[in-house]
Amino acid sequence: QVQLVESGGGLVQVGGSLRLSCTVSGSTYGPYGMGWFRQTPGKEREFVAAIGWSGIFTSYADSVKGRFTISRDNAKNTVYLEMNSLKRNDTAVYYCAGSRYEGIPHDYEYWGQGTQVTVSS
Repeated sequence: QVQLVESGGGLVQVGGSLRLSCTVSGSTYGPYGMGWFRQTPGKEREFVAAIGWSGIFTSYADSVKGRFTISRDNAKNTVYLEMNSLKRNDTAVYYCAGSRYEGIPHDYEYWGQGTQVTVSS
């Protein structure tokens, strides 16, 4: 059974940084393409960033371009989201997602439980 476990969330001040991690277990084959999403109460889950299996191809939401960086270490079955210059509206529950597609996914079959990121002024 595939499990995605996020870690690294917490409380940070405006302008600060956090690094989220997502570790995948329970599968020999994939998931391959990975993504990060976030959700705030009363709003739909929104796309943040995605990365293909090779790590070469990435995609970002306009709201985080230049501030967030997604990366992966396939030897550790872990995907990272480095978040810099955090803003109050980055506050959300961040979810890791996995896809059986090797490129930048459009759909995701696997989801983590989420980790809270709170940015305070």
